[in-house]
Amino acid sequence: MNMQELKQLIYKGEKIDIECKEAGNNVPRSAYESYSAFANTKGGYIILGVKEDKRKTLSEERYMIQGIQNTKKQVEDFWNTINSSKVNRNILKDEDVFIVEEFGISLIVIKVPRADYKMRPIYVGENPYKGTFKRNNEGDYHATEYEIRGMIRDQNPDGNDGMILEYYTMDDVDKETLRKYRQIFEIRNDGHVWNSLNDKSFLEKLGGYRKDRREGKEGLTLAGLMMFGDGLAVRDEFDNIFMDYRNESEITMDIRWNDRITYDGTWENNLFNFFTKVTPKLTEDLKKPFKLEGIQRIDETPIHKAVREAFVNLIIHADYLMDAGVLKVIKKSDGFEFTNPGILKLPLEDIYRGGNSKSRNPHMQTMLRMVGFGDNAGSGFPSILATWKEEGWVKPELIEDTTLNQVTLYLRMVPENGKQSAKKSAESAEKSAEMQEMLLSERQKQILACMELKVLYKTEEIAEKIGLKGPRTRQLLNELVAMKRLTCTAATKNRRYIRIE
Repeated sequence: MNMQELKQLIYKGEKIDIECKEAGNNVPRSAYESYSAFANTKGGYIILGVKEDKRKTLSEERYMIQGIQNTKKQVEDFWNTINSSKVNRNILKDEDVFIVEEFGISLIVIKVPRADYKMRPIYVGENPYKGTFKRNNEGDYHATEYEIRGMIRDQNPDGNDGMILEYYTMDDVDKETLRKYRQIFEIRNDGHVWNSLNDKSFLEKLGGYRKDRREGKEGLTLAGLMMFGDGLAVRDEFDNIFMDYRNESEITMDIRWNDRITYDGTWENNLFNFFTKVTPKLTEDLKKPFKLEGIQRIDETPIHKAVREAFVNLIIHADYLMDAGVLKVIKKSDGFEFTNPGILKLPLEDIYRGGNSKSRNPHMQTMLRMVGFGDNAGSGFPSILATWKEEGWVKPELIEDTTLNQVTLYLRMVPENGKQSAKKSAESAEKSAEMQEMLLSERQKQILACMELKVLYKTEEIAEKIGLKGPRTRQLLNELVAMKRLTCTAATKNRRYIRIE
């Protein structure tokens, strides 16, 4: 990288993957905080020797390239610190730290990669709960306790869903849900030795019930309760997680959605029920060409399989132990949206390449695969990409929000070369804003009404004002952030929310 290329990077301004720092004779301590933040988020560049004047708006005036002295010594000091106990782990290679010089001005550039999920969290000092940072568009912030616990959980090669939930037994399983599952299992696995087992032994084989002989305890696992649990038991243990399906394919000024499935007391809200209730609704409008295989009609297309695969991915990659999250499935007139709590374990490029799946919930993955849902490990997302490419539609888009700690997959059934005119784009944006206003729930309208402009609010303060539990309030607040009705700050352990005009 030469100085001209570096200037282009600098003048883009500080954002989620660029941080400029003034460095006199020493590497600033904040550089190591940025190292932690980039490593725990999406990676990025730390550029030493650039002073920022926040009073200026033009990039060339705001970011002043001053250079630094004794560059070789500062590089040496940086490496000494990165390799010492002041930082828990060095993930850099020699070529990731380099000097860029021009006309007597020297800058140090540190290219920080995203840390492998087995290495996160990267932190400063000896205490991960004090020295772990993450990155957003506003800079570095201390990661919350929930975020740090999530990183530590992700290190487990066996995933998250095999943990035994204390005090949850077979009495907390919804018998009707398990009966439906076993019926499908027997049809697809005729003659399987598991078919003769009782329910408890059957769940043990699937990873839904487990005994820990070392600790002398047994019970339902996270996978067992979430997939087959009684609705009340699921809500008791996971009141931080919500399941929500909405059909927004024909919304108007008077209709916010055509159909919705959420917690309403009419069904046992476990994952298997959610999946089996929603999947037919997602695919009912997809074309089914007449095709025979022998004498049996085959009325399922690769598109049906791709949509179902996206739903399976949502379930098996979700982090059900976050402080708040929603399994959200939205059907639109031109496609689908699938949102789950938890950031990506693998870099985006690895996911798009395929062949290397690291689900958080491998037991759930097995449960679904054994009844015909979900491809083999590592082939699911590439099969979705291949199907959409074959149809000539725009490439599926996987968006990771590291501030809200959620991932959304957009599957749009729109031609790859279908470009909108400027007028049509403006009309679409205006219509989108109107629709967004309509889609605000009464609770969200209540939240906005009780928040004064330019005032910071804690989740607990809002929850008290609207008379709702903290986790549910936090989810509503995060949805408002995603809709750009609120902004949030993660500069402290507990987030604060600010209403946008």
